[in-house]
Amino acid sequence: MIIIDLEEKYKRPYFMCLEEWSDEMKEAGDHKENWYNKMKDKGLGVKIAVTEDDKVVGMIQYVPIEHSTAEGKNLYIIKCIWVHGYDEGVGNFQKKGIGKRLIKAAEEDVRSKGAKGLVAWGLSIPVFMKASWFKKQGYVKVDKLNVSVLLWKPFSDDAIAPKWIKQRKKPEKIPGKVSVTSFINGWCPAQNIVFERAKRASSEFGDKVVFIEINTFSRETFLEWGICDALFIDGKNVRTGPPPSYEKIKKKIAQKVKKLK
Repeated sequence: MIIIDLEEKYKRPYFMCLEEWSDEMKEAGDHKENWYNKMKDKGLGVKIAVTEDDKVVGMIQYVPIEHSTAEGKNLYIIKCIWVHGYDEGVGNFQKKGIGKRLIKAAEEDVRSKGAKGLVAWGLSIPVFMKASWFKKQGYVKVDKLNVSVLLWKPFSDDAIAPKWIKQRKKPEKIPGKVSVTSFINGWCPAQNIVFERAKRASSEFGDKVVFIEINTFSRETFLEWGICDALFIDGKNVRTGPPPSYEKIKKKIAQKVKKLK
């Protein structure tokens, strides 16, 4: 097992969160690849774990905090860390210390770039990106927004703790129509799936439904809303983790369409 920088031949599994076997992941489109191509010259770091037989079984990606949903200075933030945990595909490689090796490699990399600390986000519920796991790696909680916990590991005494950027406004209803507003940044295939499903479902209702795409890769656009990836139907936030099925999204839209006068 080796930890290396992302190479050309490993980009496809990286773009698909190591789940090339997943039909659902194929619904994510090319948003992650487009995000990568725009971010690779903006400080994006990607480390992957590769087995002796050339299988990619783990990944971590991190960016300067200025390209994230948190506010800070001279810091990097982990967008996600993932070790393949399914029996399908390359198999389950969790509980083998790979995550610890990945985060250590990221810490060493950002230290070499002069960063004053590495930030992570985790969830307070026992699912993907658990805040409790980061705490075990020496990260300390500095902010919380609902179930999303912001943690960090400072490298110097003069490092300033980061904080979440909170939602600043939300989409409004459109008189006589059902509005489906999808915020998309591109970095997360799971959220890209939500976007594609919402777009496809909206098209089923003709001119009764207005689909609005808001691309938050633009920092200016993100800061205007304080929203990175999200789905709103008639101004109401739809839970998108894990991604709701196409049928569920379509049903929610249909319920709103039925109430149109």
